[in-house]
Amino acid sequence: MADVIIRQADIKDAGDIYEIETLCFPDPWSMESIEYELEENPRAFYVVAEHSGQVVGYAGLWWIEDEGHITNVAVRPGFRNRKIGEGIVSVLLDFTLQEGIRHHTLEVRRSNEPAIGLYEKFGFEVEGVRKGYYQHNKEDALIMWRHAEDNEEKQEQNDPR
Repeated sequence: MADVIIRQADIKDAGDIYEIETLCFPDPWSMESIEYELEENPRAFYVVAEHSGQVVGYAGLWWIEDEGHITNVAVRPGFRNRKIGEGIVSVLLDFTLQEGIRHHTLEVRRSNEPAIGLYEKFGFEVEGVRKGYYQHNKEDALIMWRHAEDNEEKQEQNDPR
């Protein structure tokens, strides 16, 4: 992942984010929704991953008091299995933790084992289910949460010093 740059997204990234949305999700967000998120939504925070000047992944979050609701994480097909998703999530969590977000949540398809595994690496745990959440096939979503205090406590317990 050394050749990947992760940075805050801006409106110029809307087209690339939309393209990745349509490649990765059966029910993608509209271009208008993405533009709104990047330009007008004061609670939205997005990052993109660039490889050789091309946006190859992104993640978004809604900022609500001390909670961050991760809206989407996606990596362009052909760039998966290179730890880009891991880098995106890491940067998103690190930055928002520094800014005061103590709790992060997201929904993930019950069948999306690679994503569930990624989130578990960062300390997310399943705390609920949204039945029939996804429109196109009515698949359930797992509701996952990560609480900063819990993760700090686990890290202290695992610290060999």
